[in-house]
Amino acid sequence: MCHCLACQRRTGSVFGGQAWFTPEQTTISGNATRFTRRSDAGRSVSFRFCPLCGSTVYWEAEAFPGHLAVAVGSFADPAFPAPTYSGWEAKRHHWVEPLGAMAIHHSD
Repeated sequence: MCHCLACQRRTGSVFGGQAWFTPEQTTISGNATRFTRRSDAGRSVSFRFCPLCGSTVYWEAEAFPGHLAVAVGSFADPAFPAPTYSGWEAKRHHWVEPLGAMAIHHSD
């Protein structure tokens, strides 16, 4: 989960949920629109959106080379595993509580 303000704006939610994979673990097909921005930490993040509906589908972040993030909502699977990492906790809404044994990253 990412609690940065940019992910909150991008998703329209209180955090962004993503699952990270290596390119070998993924198959990408179809068209995507690309938007690149700087993260709150000043690193590049390139998002790929569906050109028809505008949904964020996947992205690459300079902070995680060799990996792709896929928006958890893209799986549309209520049984998808719970998050194991929570970042940008300083931006977390006070009423959002981490779940289970999640690693919390406080240094952002």
